Amino acid sequence: MVFNSKNIFKTLNTRIMRLHRNLCFAVIDGLHLIFNEGEYADKVVQQLLKRDKRWGSRDRGFVAETVYQIVRYKRLYAEIADVKEPFDRNNLWRVFAVWATLKGIKLPDWKYFTETPTRKIKGRFDELSKTRKLRESIPDWMDILGVSELGENLWTAEIAKQNEQADVILRVNTLKTTKKDLQLKLQSEDIETEFIPNYPYALKLVERANIFKTEAFKNGWFEVQDASSQLVADFLDVKPGMKVVDVCAGAGGKTLHLASLMENKGQIIAMDIYESKLKKLKVRARRNGVHNIELKAIESTKPIKKLHGKADRLLIDAPCSGLGVLRRNPDAKWKLQPEFIENIKKTQEDVLQQYSKMVKAGGKMVYATCSVLPSENEKQVEKFLTSDIGKDFKFVKDKKILAHKSGFDGFYMALLEKSN
Repeated sequence: MVFNSKNIFKTLNTRIMRLHRNLCFAVIDGLHLIFNEGEYADKVVQQLLKRDKRWGSRDRGFVAETVYQIVRYKRLYAEIADVKEPFDRNNLWRVFAVWATLKGIKLPDWKYFTETPTRKIKGRFDELSKTRKLRESIPDWMDILGVSELGENLWTAEIAKQNEQADVILRVNTLKTTKKDLQLKLQSEDIETEFIPNYPYALKLVERANIFKTEAFKNGWFEVQDASSQLVADFLDVKPGMKVVDVCAGAGGKTLHLASLMENKGQIIAMDIYESKLKKLKVRARRNGVHNIELKAIESTKPIKKLHGKADRLLIDAPCSGLGVLRRNPDAKWKLQPEFIENIKKTQEDVLQQYSKMVKAGGKMVYATCSVLPSENEKQVEKFLTSDIGKDFKFVKDKKILAHKSGFDGFYMALLEKSN
């Protein structure tokens, strides 16, 4: 079976006829920081895009998408280029040459490209692409784990989808506007969006754009949030006036959605072990016009104990491997280690045991992850329900979302109810 390079490159929407030196240098510098210095791809790309004020949207798009594409396919490109980590700058140029050749871009007469075996590159690509772990560019251990948990066919389809660039999805803030009005407002700012069937709060960008500069964003009319993630708050079945605890709130995408579903009535206690994330939530809440959120950093068990038996609803958006959101964080493929996944499962178990005590009799909780692994999802819920604390809960329903079936991030959510 021969794989056409067009499949891999259909996500890159840059019509570059020739390479520009300053843009290519930016890409190489970015790759050095990500591969050799261990920096996060999204942060690196943000820095790179501030590098030259003269760059237009196409230049910026080229830098961002090329960096992400090479991060996604690091293993495959390195194999084709016959280079090994740690990559020196010459190695990075060789990897870049592989990317450009497969993209059909003519290599300029620069010293970095003098020995590029253009013909061999395409042949090696076709040959290596017959093996899934090379084609999808993932570590051996991840491929073995994926097959053992999802089976050959599901894993093959899922990991292929996880290598595609994710769409930009917005969630309308219903405290301030409607989906239709948001669409019209963005249209007036030259940004086209479309509705997505069965996602009541979502708008999908037709083309990528810097939506953070729009009036609509500054006025708090929307947040950027993947369509799968938007289903979680709804799943918790909140009502205005309730006491709701979001215990792994982070920067608060789901917290803000809960606030809009509750029409700003009642109380949401947003908790996290990282105070820096809660500070970001505070800024976002102000922009969203949300005023029913109380922020609490978890520095000890005291704030948890104070809430025992008090919450009408509890959201546990648990720490996880993130194997459902590799499209957004392709560098996670290289940062993740098997022992991290084993450790995170223990954390998930502990979080369920400790935080579930906050749910009052007759209350409900949602356990959610952005992982596609059953061992982090259904199996954690099953284990919890057979524990001493879990015996007070009954399973209501769950939802498993795979990227290759939904087109959006891989997610899991389970709704449990505490007996009266």
